[in-house]
Order: sequence, then structure tokens, then C-alpha cells
Amino acid sequence: MRRRDLMSLSAALGLAPGLSHAATPAGGSAAPGQAVRTHALSLLGEPALPADFTHFPWVNPNAPKGGEVALTALGSFDSFNGFVIRGTAAVGLNLLYDTLLKESADEASTEYPYLAQWVELPADRKGVSFDLNPAARWHDGRPVTAADVVWTFNTLRQHGRPGFRAYYADVTEVVAESERRVTFRFKDDQNRELALILGQMVVLPQHWWQGRDFARPLLDPPLGSGPYRIERFEAGRSIVYRRVTDWWARGLPSMRGQHNFDVRRFEYFRDNTVSLEAFKAGQIDFRTENVARDWATAYDFPARRRGLVKLDEIRHELPTGMQAWAVNLRRPIFQDARVRRALVEVFDFEWLNANVFFGAYARTSSFFSNSELASSALPQGRELAILERFRGRVPAEVFTSEYRLPVTDGSGNNRDGLRRALALLQSAGWQVRDRRLVNAQGQRFEFEILLQGATFERVALPYVQWLERLGMAVRVRTVDPAQYQKRMDEFDYDMTIDSMGQSLSPGNEQRDYFTCEKAREPGSQNVAGICEPAIDELVELVVTAPDREELVARTRALDRVLLAHNYVIPHWHSRSFRIAFWDKLMRPERNPRYNLSLDWWWVDVERERALPDARRAL
Repeated sequence: MRRRDLMSLSAALGLAPGLSHAATPAGGSAAPGQAVRTHALSLLGEPALPADFTHFPWVNPNAPKGGEVALTALGSFDSFNGFVIRGTAAVGLNLLYDTLLKESADEASTEYPYLAQWVELPADRKGVSFDLNPAARWHDGRPVTAADVVWTFNTLRQHGRPGFRAYYADVTEVVAESERRVTFRFKDDQNRELALILGQMVVLPQHWWQGRDFARPLLDPPLGSGPYRIERFEAGRSIVYRRVTDWWARGLPSMRGQHNFDVRRFEYFRDNTVSLEAFKAGQIDFRTENVARDWATAYDFPARRRGLVKLDEIRHELPTGMQAWAVNLRRPIFQDARVRRALVEVFDFEWLNANVFFGAYARTSSFFSNSELASSALPQGRELAILERFRGRVPAEVFTSEYRLPVTDGSGNNRDGLRRALALLQSAGWQVRDRRLVNAQGQRFEFEILLQGATFERVALPYVQWLERLGMAVRVRTVDPAQYQKRMDEFDYDMTIDSMGQSLSPGNEQRDYFTCEKAREPGSQNVAGICEPAIDELVELVVTAPDREELVARTRALDRVLLAHNYVIPHWHSRSFRIAFWDKLMRPERNPRYNLSLDWWWVDVERERALPDARRAL
């Protein structure tokens, strides 16, 4: 996944208006001007769980340990170092490590103790300190120390992927004040998100990495402190993680009832079609289904009819962000906004939804869709006041026109959209000659759509046909995951799929998505190459928003300006997780509001033993 877990770090902290912290250990709040020592951090009100909570409310604290779960991975891997650009990292590496704090999957922007058992917030809000749990141990038995935290932070910022530098840009210093206390100091008190971002930081063992080049891929199973270790692997084909039975954190309230499988095994497949067949054959135990056609048609098989395989759709409350066709603005052909809008006009979502997606999706019309952060109608109130600062520096339609996507009748005959697109292209200097769209120099309008895997060919190929009606020459190129990642890191594409996940509290990650600095930095997540000074300034306003009300207004303003530039051709979203699993897998009575994870599932060992005979009887 290109949008890594860093995306989920969008939460905020501080003592500015609108922010909350848990009660101090003594049960009272700190007086103004004093440091606060707390067990949990939250943006949107008080944390739901007190300092003496015993387990997260959605887990089964008595879930049995044992059994094995086989899961799907696509493509290949050649590295166990997922923190750098080079190499293709194996899936599941997060199972090896612990983070300073644990994000709640049932509360927005709230985190609880993990490696750090206490957090201290200084009175000036220009930093944060973490007191490590004295029980924390690496798998070799050595303690996890503040020096490990300092080394990890400095190494990730110096040698890690560009996103780390964006997230940690406002940290001026990190100091190990003792063996178990580490302090981060900030350049100012404006970045309200930063402390929780640091709480989500994976901690790595300094002593294990000494003598190894962190900037390079590696296939030495790395040392961790987390719930699993690598038991065996076959490079590029499979990897097996074994539960650490004496894991130091197994009794923590934030970990109780979780990480219940003895073995997590990932099998690699070339594409999604083959992996689906492996699931049906019982070689894979669990899958999330992201292909609407398969969800509607591919699960009528004997094991499903016999009740050995179960299907479910679980509603969630996650912001759905923006998935879209993204053009590469580094290519001259896409630098005219009228050209980009023409590409939007041609895309016939209604036809696709009816004929390819079985009506499963809603159209995405915001970079912050499915949340209160999405812009709508015309700007007013505080949002309008923010945008007034940028009048003349952002598209005029930000103030005069609601952003609307074209809507068709779904027949596939999008004549109106083609007419509007052609008019826009002509105004931008393109003309149709001999059924070819060319510019004044006679150069044809042509580009390539880069894909990873064949699944999206069903969407890309109709889009190509619609574009060809305008005289464009468009190719679809599908490459393997390793080549795709390399080309993405080097910005070597014309158009591709971008997926910009968002949280309920957007912040530092917006720098990596939308700013000029990241448009020039290989490996960043600014896929489109967006570089507008006004957008840079709006991003900083989001990052430094002093309270929730202001964050919402600033985010809507940013959203509105991004949409007005037509940098992307928005896709669609679903508000449910679609899952299929063999009935040996058990789960808690309810799923938390903001996540789907096997971390809190378990195996019914009796059913697991009976499954081979049941499969043979099919």
C-alpha cells in the first residue's frame, strides 16, 4: 500500500482551545501553566477510557490463543525494510514492532499507552515527553530504551521515506533524558498534531541495526519487540510470522484480547483473480473484497453454499478520502486546467457503476469525503473569510461556483460530456484534425495510464475509449508491483491511480500530498505534482489550526481550492468493509467504528481441525 499507516496518524494534541487530555493520575486536571502528565491523549473531547481501563471495549479479553490464519499478498517482495524507498517490502512487517502509543479504533484522534506508559505535555506546548514501560523488551531480551527512540527518530528522518521528513519537520530536537524517558522539542506550539504523530512512531532496535545500512533493502529477519517474529520465508513467495508467547506487552490493557493467532502466513499471488481462486480452494482463510463485480458474482461456490465460508458487510465511519485518476502535472500536456477539466467531463461514472460495479459505489466529490471536513455549496462564514485572503491567487470559481462533477444517464452515450470536453480542449489550443486531437504544432494529444495489476483495466479501458472519441491516443500499461513502485517513486507516469486516505483530523500528511517541496522530492506522495503557493499556505493553516472549529473551516477551504484546480478525476467510495472468511475464524460481537483488523479475531481450534475433512467432502 502506497498510503502507509502514517496516514492514520492524523490526530492532534495540546492544551489549546478545543483540545483535551485525560485526567492526571491523581484524578484532577493540571492548573494553567503547569505540565500535564497523562495516560491518554485526545482531540475530540475527553478519552473514553480511564487510566485504569482493563481492555478496549470491542475486543474479547478472553479470546483463546492458537491456530493459523493464511492471508493474501499480491506481487512480490525483496526486503524486510519497509521504511526506505529502495526495495519492495514484505507485508505484515508491522507485526514485528511496537509504537509509543496505541491508537483507539473506536475513538477519533485518541491514543492510549503502549511502549510509553505515561505522556507529559509541557506548559508551553512546545514538546512532548514519553516515559517508557520498564517491562518493554526486544525479542533478544534487551530492554527498549529512550536511546532506541532517539536513534529511530533520527534515522527515519535522515534515511527513511520522504513522508517521515514531512511528518517530523517541526521537531527541533529529541533527547534521551534517562534510560526510559525521551523528550521531543518542537519549533513552536502551532503544530497541534505532532505529539500524537510521534506517539505512532514505530521504535527500532539501535543495537541490531549497528553495522547495517539502513538505506538499503535487507532480507535478514529484523529484530523487533512486537507480538510476532518472522519464523520462515521464501523471498517473493511467502512469509510466516510466529506469535511471541512471552511478548512483553501481552497483558497491557491496550493489547489484551489481541494478536491471538499463533501463526500468520502470507501467500503471494500475481493478481487478485488467482488469489480469489486460492481463497475458494481453502488455501487462504480471509479476504477483504474490493472488486464490486466479484462481490456480486464470484462467491457462489460449494463451500459458501454449505456455510463453510461466510460473507459480511460491516459499516464504518471512516472518512473515505480521495481515490482518483491523477494526472502528472510534471508533464506539459496536463498543465492547463481546461485540459484537466475536459478529462473530468469525459469520465462516465454512472455507466461504470451500473455496468461494472453493480451499483455498489457512491461518487467521490471531495478530498475529505464522508466527513464534516468536505466542502459543499458555496463558501460562507469562517471558510469564506479564510479564502478571501487568497482571492486572486486561487481559481475565481472557488467563490462563484459549487464544484460539481458531471452526471450522465448511464447509457454510455455521453454526448454532452464530450461536447463540453471538446470545447474546453479547443479553448486550450487543441483541435481535431483527421480524427486526431493535435496542438498548433501538430503534436497529438497522447498519454499512458499506468496500472498495478489487472483489476483496474476494466475501468481504464472504457475510459480510454471515451477519450479516443475526442481524438486522443491513450495507452494502458499494467506492470508488476516492483516496477510500479519504482516508477511511482521516480514520478515516471502520465496518469495513474492515486489514493489519498484521510482521517477525522487532517494535518501533517497534507504536506506530503499537496506541497511544492514534495512535488520535487522522489518517493513523496504528491503523485499529481501539485505546486501552488496558495495551496502550500492553506496546508500550513490546516496543520496549525488552533481548535476543531477552525480545523474544519480551514480543511474545507483547502478542499475547495484543490477541487477547483481539477488535479484529479475523482472515482468512488464505499462506506462498508466487505469481508469473506472461512468459518474457523471468530470475531468479537461488534467491530470498532474506524478500523477493520484481524488483530482482535481468533481461531476456533475445533473447527480448524474439522475443516480439511469438510473441504474434501465438497
